[in-house]
Amino acid sequence: QVQLVESGGGLVQAGGSLRLSCAASGRTFSNYAMGWFRQAPGKEREFVAAISWGGGTTDYADSVKGRFTISRDNAKNTVLLQMNSLRPEDTAVYYCARKVLIRTPPTTRLADFGVWGQGTQVTVSS
Repeated sequence: QVQLVESGGGLVQAGGSLRLSCAASGRTFSNYAMGWFRQAPGKEREFVAAISWGGGTTDYADSVKGRFTISRDNAKNTVLLQMNSLRPEDTAVYYCARKVLIRTPPTTRLADFGVWGQGTQVTVSS
């Protein structure tokens, strides 16, 4: 069974940076698009970024474009989210997720992702 484990969250001042990491178990990691989502208190979980199984295609929420970068290392079964110029409104629990369907393009819809990590807290102070 595939498991996703996020790390790298923490407390940072506005304008600072964090890098989140998601480690995946299993031998099929490189066959699936991956995504990052976040959920702030009292709000619904929302799309942040996604990357294709080969890493050549990425997509971002408008709110993070130009500040966040998603990448992956298939040799290490890892997907990263580099977050720069952080804002207080970026405060949330961040989740890594794997698409349900093998070898399909990255999407922004939560329902397209079927394996989720436990989440890592990111807090940005003003």
